[in-house]
Amino acid sequence: MSDTDINALFKLPTGSLAPVKTGMTVGRLEQQLAHVFPKEDACAWDRTGLLVGNPGQEVTGVVVALDPTIATLEQAYELGANVVLTHHPVFIEPVSCFMPEAIQGNKPGAIINYALSHGINCMNFHTACDVSPEALAILPALLRLDTHYVLDPIAGNAEKGFGMVCSCGKEKTSLKHLAARCVSVFGAVPRVWGNPDTLLETVVTCGGSATDLVELCLESKVDCLICGEVKYHTALDARESGLAIIELGHDVSELPLCALLATKALAAGLPDSCVMVVDQSKNWYTPESIRQ
Repeated sequence: MSDTDINALFKLPTGSLAPVKTGMTVGRLEQQLAHVFPKEDACAWDRTGLLVGNPGQEVTGVVVALDPTIATLEQAYELGANVVLTHHPVFIEPVSCFMPEAIQGNKPGAIINYALSHGINCMNFHTACDVSPEALAILPALLRLDTHYVLDPIAGNAEKGFGMVCSCGKEKTSLKHLAARCVSVFGAVPRVWGNPDTLLETVVTCGGSATDLVELCLESKVDCLICGEVKYHTALDARESGLAIIELGHDVSELPLCALLATKALAAGLPDSCVMVVDQSKNWYTPESIRQ
């Protein structure tokens, strides 16, 4: 994905959505997106596609977000949108309780209860999106890294998988400078493991949780892993073994995927006026970021 393509992703409108007659059913939208993010590419444990709703309904509007929270569903309902397209699924483990939020809080059953009672369809592509070439290219492009190959490809396709092996360009970059670049790009302070003066040549990028990639990074003599998060003891052991890690935050590393999903929804044939990305970047903060 070129820098131009990446810049275009972040020019998607996040303002008011205008519900329209789209002539496209929810099921057809799911099919179009599944063509880009095939269900067979997803991890076996994952939930992919339309999980809640009616495939026969006509799409009136699409709200795109990282997480299908009740607040996001409420916003979609107020705007007249009947599809909430997210990266993360409404549920992964089977749901046993479908009572309202007032009774059980913002849990999967309450989200499903709200969606069904308000005619909202919940759709996601999660790990099928994670392994796609388009998703793999986003973090390297944002951080100005040169891409080379997929560290952990899926069976039968070397261009899809988890972890993109990159280089810092013609000259090595120090860990502290790469971490500073992450702050500049994402506007959030990452957790950094390693000597700040370490010079980096090989970098792996991976959105979300990357604990399972650490051993592969060590085996492949990777200098640094940039990811959403890694378990503490795994990160500590990796640091002691010579692998630097920059943890952006799970959500920070995956928020750019919302723009990718919106782009693909538009490419499926929906008009610009009925697709909107909602901002979920303020779920947490560091005291330093709000100090006056």
